[in-house]
Amino acid sequence: MEGDPYYGAGKSGMGVLTFLGTGTSVGVPVIGCDCAVCRSADPRDSRTRSSVTFSDGEATILVDTSTDLRWQALARGVTRIDAVFYTHHHSDHVHGIDDLRVFNHRQKGAIPCYGSEETLAFIRTMFPYIFSGTEPEGGGVPKLILHPVSDPVTVGAMTVAPIPVRHGSLTINAYRVGDAAYVTDCSGLPDETIGRLTGLETLIVGALGLASHPTHFTLDRALEVIERLAPRRAYLTHLDHSLGHAATEARLPENVRLAYDGLRLDV
Repeated sequence: MEGDPYYGAGKSGMGVLTFLGTGTSVGVPVIGCDCAVCRSADPRDSRTRSSVTFSDGEATILVDTSTDLRWQALARGVTRIDAVFYTHHHSDHVHGIDDLRVFNHRQKGAIPCYGSEETLAFIRTMFPYIFSGTEPEGGGVPKLILHPVSDPVTVGAMTVAPIPVRHGSLTINAYRVGDAAYVTDCSGLPDETIGRLTGLETLIVGALGLASHPTHFTLDRALEVIERLAPRRAYLTHLDHSLGHAATEARLPENVRLAYDGLRLDV
């Protein structure tokens, strides 16, 4: 399915967005659950924690170090990471941070990591062994350089612009790369953000599930946001086990699809 032209993949001369994971914080299947989606034989219903890469053919950026980063990198052939952009500090978006060590070894250098001041402060607190300046005996630590981000950053041929969105009581970062935007873990868009998310070719937006939630868009709310922003195409991510892939896609507008782990898009 990665090359299915229906999903827009396979064109040459463009950057590539890869969905490493499309699941909510507990993933799908959920431990101990025997619902139809958790028991599904459709591989698109198997969802690791949400994360994406953007690549221009030379440089690769990673958005969030999900809990499942090691497996995702192996499964999707990620062999280089030139920069990491963090949306926020919740565990499903950062707890794969230690797996960046391998990329340090392969690339023989530190990796720049970008996020809001608040996000980076939490990361320093959550992983003191990385940022204490003391090398632990018998093991290495990721070599990371943290950069607060409020303005666009250029990595390779890609310009990455942070865009503030609401995640419950938190203000976190979405990111726009060219004509594509990645907006996960979102419950509201500030007025000043709307204009920065218009004119998009591709919008990726979180749609947790069917039930109302204080910190995430539901499926119906995500569809309302997509209609307002009017991208040419949109993909839903950060999905829970109330959303079976085939059944949910059957009710979506023509330009909206569910993302799935391993999906690649030209952007």
